[in-house]
Amino acid sequence: MSERLHALGPKGFIPERDLDKTPVLETHHLGIDFGGLTAVNEFEITIGRTEITGLIGPNGAGKTTVFNLLTNVYKPTRGNILLDGVSTAGKSTAQLCRMGIARTFQNIRLFKDMSVIDNILVGLHHEMDYSLPEAVLRLPRFWRGEKIARKRAMELLGIFRMEDTAETPAGSLPYGAQRRLEILRALATNPSILLLDEPAAGMNPSETAELMENIRRIRDTFQIAVLLIEHDMSLVMGICEGIAVLNFGQIIAKGTPEEIRNNPAVIEAYLGKQKEV
Repeated sequence: MSERLHALGPKGFIPERDLDKTPVLETHHLGIDFGGLTAVNEFEITIGRTEITGLIGPNGAGKTTVFNLLTNVYKPTRGNILLDGVSTAGKSTAQLCRMGIARTFQNIRLFKDMSVIDNILVGLHHEMDYSLPEAVLRLPRFWRGEKIARKRAMELLGIFRMEDTAETPAGSLPYGAQRRLEILRALATNPSILLLDEPAAGMNPSETAELMENIRRIRDTFQIAVLLIEHDMSLVMGICEGIAVLNFGQIIAKGTPEEIRNNPAVIEAYLGKQKEV
C-alpha cells in the first residue's frame, strides 16, 4: 500500500491516496518548555489517514515528549494539535482516546496480574453498552455484551496469533509477546491513529521482521495511520513511508527513507560532525 508521497511544504509529505481526506493528525508550531529549558520547539507535522510515519532521532532528542504532547499527558506551552481536524486543546487523555488516538509506551504498561484477554477487554470498555446495575446483577444484557466483547478480543489476539495465551497472566508472557499485547490493547480502543513508542525494543531480528509485516497488516486491515518511534533503522526504513528526524527538540529533516538515509544533517546528528583533515 506504500506509494509516492506528495509534498506539503514545511509540514512534510502525505501519501497521494490520502490527499482527498482530512489529515488524521496535524500540529502547528507545537512546543513545550520545562522551566527555562525548551524540550520541543516548532514541531510541525501532517499525517495522512493511512500513512505509516517514523519519528526518529538520537537519545534525548524529545521523541517521547512529542508523544506525551500529542496525547495531552503534557500540555503544550505553545502551538496546537488537530485530530481529525478538531483541536485537542483542553481535552483529557481519556477524551483523546475516545477521539481516536491510542499509544503504547517505551516501558510496557500492562495489567500484569490480569489475563491476556482481560487486558484486551480493558481497551474494549467503550463498546460495553450495559449499565453498572446490569453488570452488578448479571442481567442478560450484561452477558450479551460480555460475549460480544470476548469474541472481539479473540479476533484481535488473532492478529498476532496469540489466541492460545488468552487466559495466561499478561506478566508471564515473554517480553516480545508483552509488546504485542500492548499494541493489541491500544487497537481495542478503535483508534484512527496509533502511536507506537519503540515497538521493536527487546525483540530479536525475526520478531522484528514479523512485527513489520503486522504493522502493515494493521494499517491495511483497520485503515488507520501509524506514527512510530524506533531505534531499529531496519524497521524504520523498511516500513515507514515518511520520516521526520528530531534533534534537540526540533525537526531537522523530513522525507522518504532514501532521502533521510542520505541527509547530511541526519548523519551528523547521529554520528557527529566529522573533523576536517
